[in-house]
Amino acid sequence: MDKLKKVLSGQDTEDRGGLSEVVEATSLSSGTRIKGFIACFAAGILCSLLGTLLLWVPRKGLYLFAVFYTFGNIASLGSTVFLMGPMTQLKRMFEPTRLIATIMVLLCFALTLCSAFWWHNKGLALIFCILQSLALTWYSLSYIPFARDAVKKCFTVCLA
Repeated sequence: MDKLKKVLSGQDTEDRGGLSEVVEATSLSSGTRIKGFIACFAAGILCSLLGTLLLWVPRKGLYLFAVFYTFGNIASLGSTVFLMGPMTQLKRMFEPTRLIATIMVLLCFALTLCSAFWWHNKGLALIFCILQSLALTWYSLSYIPFARDAVKKCFTVCLA
């Protein structure tokens, strides 16, 4: 109604494009964003835990573990889309400071699923799940200022 009043009174001099109207109409409130983040993150953790429990199923357990663990990590990573939006998330994922970490995470996701579905190699699936965890940890540390430097320094001191 306010929009109609502004247009009729001549106060609406702003020429908006269709895209800005779509963005404004589809944007989520902060409460909805936090609920979406929590739901998606919880679903990711649940999938990862379910995958861990399915690890002990005879014959197909490792494959189920690889699939559920990967989907859980994808859901957990995707949950941040609710907090910052999809375009911002993609831009931040491919910034130069975390480009290699992002590529490693996505590559580990793909290789884990390939080893489970196409190559049927349990050993590779397990190795890629471990690498997936390490890559995701390194990627997550890139969002905390100086965290990766602190981890590097810690390992340098421990291994020296």
